Amino acid sequence: MTTALLPALTTTARAAAHPHPRSDAPCACPTPVLADRDDATVIRHGTIVAKAHAPDTPPTDLTARLKTAAHPTLATALLPPLHPTPTELQGRPITLWPYGTPVDRDVPDAAPWEAAATLLAHLHTVPPTALPHPLPAMRGPTKAAHAVARLHAAGPHPAAPPVLRAWAALPPWARAETPPPGPHHLCHGDFHLGQLVRTPEGHWRLIDVDDLGTGTPAWDLARPAAWYACGLLAPDEWTRFLDTYRRAGGTAVPTDGTDPWPALDVPARALTVQTAALAITKSVAADRPLDEIERALVDACERMSE
Repeated sequence: MTTALLPALTTTARAAAHPHPRSDAPCACPTPVLADRDDATVIRHGTIVAKAHAPDTPPTDLTARLKTAAHPTLATALLPPLHPTPTELQGRPITLWPYGTPVDRDVPDAAPWEAAATLLAHLHTVPPTALPHPLPAMRGPTKAAHAVARLHAAGPHPAAPPVLRAWAALPPWARAETPPPGPHHLCHGDFHLGQLVRTPEGHWRLIDVDDLGTGTPAWDLARPAAWYACGLLAPDEWTRFLDTYRRAGGTAVPTDGTDPWPALDVPARALTVQTAALAITKSVAADRPLDEIERALVDACERMSE
């Protein structure tokens, strides 16, 4: 994050949180930084969250995604933005959102798997044609390809070969080289539990529409599927998630109880490669060995490549 961006982003969030401030009343609200990555900077000021998106974000695509999140059809699935169009700050697209309480990572047994499954099922059953504007493609495969590109750029690493072999074995659509197979549905594009927040009214909603679009809905189930396949997600949690998704009418897997893995296999493999590639990249940057979970992901890629 540039040194000049944080004060300007803070001012934007403060103005949205206090549109009619008293001139003699100092603002006592802290402005914590919620995320600071290459692709996004996110801060909170009171009840408002301000997000600075990546500088190369196509404004037309972002506007289409914001309008989708603001559409009444998706009011029970996606957290709506405060405004359906982005503004600009120092060459970065800026969006404003109501604050929601994130999932508590310190209480894994309370993870809202059923709520997440229901939200995804609702999202997947909304026909893209029901929206008044066209959406771009879901960016899941593109993000996976970017992760592998970062792995190449990080230089040689003893754990990289099995990850790259597993990547090479995937079909072209999962590597973002060709369009995904149809039929296409509305997809989140980057689902994990960090993409859920609870509203002040107590409702769970999906956040982060940067990768929202049309594509293969199984991609949204791929991360928990991959963690289950790698032994990092307990079988009962995976079963609760999958069964709830099916009961809610989700379109990514058969709802009649038949084997879901023909639909999930390729996306789950792709997410395993993506996560392993990012893990290696981060370990190189920090000059540290892989931890136990990261090693498990690389081992899964080794089995996949065999």
